[in-house]
Amino acid sequence: MILLLIALTTQGPPDLSSVPADLATPPMVNAEPAAGKRVKQITPGWEETDVHHALYLPRDWKPGGRFPVIVEYAGNGGYKNAFGDVSQGTVEGSNLGYGLSGGEGFIWICMPFVKPSGEQKSNATTWWGDVEETKTYCRKTVAYVCEKCGGDPKKVILAGFSRGAIGCNYIGLHDDEIAKLWRGFFTFSHYDGQITGWGYAGADRASALERLKRLQGRPQFISMEKSVDEIRDYLKSTGIEASFTFQPIRFRNHSDQWVLRDVPERKAAREWLRKVLTN
Repeated sequence: MILLLIALTTQGPPDLSSVPADLATPPMVNAEPAAGKRVKQITPGWEETDVHHALYLPRDWKPGGRFPVIVEYAGNGGYKNAFGDVSQGTVEGSNLGYGLSGGEGFIWICMPFVKPSGEQKSNATTWWGDVEETKTYCRKTVAYVCEKCGGDPKKVILAGFSRGAIGCNYIGLHDDEIAKLWRGFFTFSHYDGQITGWGYAGADRASALERLKRLQGRPQFISMEKSVDEIRDYLKSTGIEASFTFQPIRFRNHSDQWVLRDVPERKAAREWLRKVLTN
């Protein structure tokens, strides 16, 4: 009995592999947008660059329909840990939007951070690229997809994993113009301002607080592997009040693939999303 108790207390949080996935994120393909397809798309104005996003139209999509939109930012590339979690930092590697929607009812855009490279711009796989260019591509892409594919501009959710979670505020609340796009925010693993040693401009807490002020009470679903206590404590220290929902993710993994599994945390996230869009 003593040995069993020791084993249970030292085992720690479970691995994602302990729960089989019930969803598989569609691969990004070179094709025209269509229901149930995830395609590589370039927003007008960037045709001569290597900048692109991934667009998914839900299985129930039809021309003339109106759909809420999930805009997602990926984690940093070049990441791998001891549990086998990997992030390449690419638009095609993201999963949150598909897991949250189950592939129906939502248009899903995996948005790039835009990296200037001389005259040939491309997607940045680490950090923000050119912040102004990144914001411009985001705003133009949301408007383009809403116009051409029936996205509802009043029901746009910004989501992100790791770097992308920080980016929900760092990019999504960077200025008044881009801040007004969002109905709500879904962050998984990290939060803008909680950690200040990242090394990029504006990583300090004073700058993060100025961005957070642009939230203006809108809802955020804030999740983190194992515990959200540090993020909760940080937000309490800011004095900013908003509709914050805190959700620890019980797995040990630094991976957005928990949304591809039928777990209570995903049910809670989907219920939060439903309420945000109906209230």
